[in-house]
Amino acid sequence: MKAGFELIAHRGNALEFPENTVPAFASALSLGVHYLELDVHLSLDGIPMVLHDHELRRTTGAPGTVFQYTAAQLAALTAGEPSRFGERFQDVRLPRLADVLALLRGAPQATLFVEIKRASLRHFGTERVLNAVLEAIAPLREQCVPISFDLTALRRVRERAAARIGWVLSDLSDAARTQAEALRPDFLFGDVEQLPPAGALWSGPWRWAIYEVEEPALAAALAARGAQLIETMAVRRMTTAM
Repeated sequence: MKAGFELIAHRGNALEFPENTVPAFASALSLGVHYLELDVHLSLDGIPMVLHDHELRRTTGAPGTVFQYTAAQLAALTAGEPSRFGERFQDVRLPRLADVLALLRGAPQATLFVEIKRASLRHFGTERVLNAVLEAIAPLREQCVPISFDLTALRRVRERAAARIGWVLSDLSDAARTQAEALRPDFLFGDVEQLPPAGALWSGPWRWAIYEVEEPALAAALAARGAQLIETMAVRRMTTAM
């Protein structure tokens, strides 16, 4: 298949490795993917940590939330997703954002989408979260794109850093389109399940990234509708097809 799109590794090669871990991102890079996406929450002591859920149980088996542990305590937790992989990845640890950025230094061709999670924004406040995330990514600023569902956070990122940003849409309503036209993000992220069954995606100054896609034929159909980026956990399957 000749692809009319590029791939984003959604939480890394998360079909084969625990999501949002260094091995998952390293695997995606080894398969030739140039775009990675991860999720960031702050620890109790304000350090950006890479995980999707603010509750720890699903990926680490630990009780409580990320907000109740220091970065050192979190980095000692196994992040091997025992419910999916059993004890296969029991030596894989929950990474700091800095750990993934260290991996990125060896891949100058790669772009990292850093999703700033709403639970952390609510818990710590927008400014504290942005201070921590923007400081962490500053050494690799050209390779990193902050993204979020939260419009206020994205506006502040642009005001403070004149940075590329991506808006993760909650829906594809007319109101959301109006907000997108006002914000003019560099990227729009949409859930494939929320798309109408047919028709072109909204045109604008952005590049479309559609996520939760695991089948090459669906990815090709979305590209024909205007999606330039396809976000997937099934990285090996998609790269093989491409």
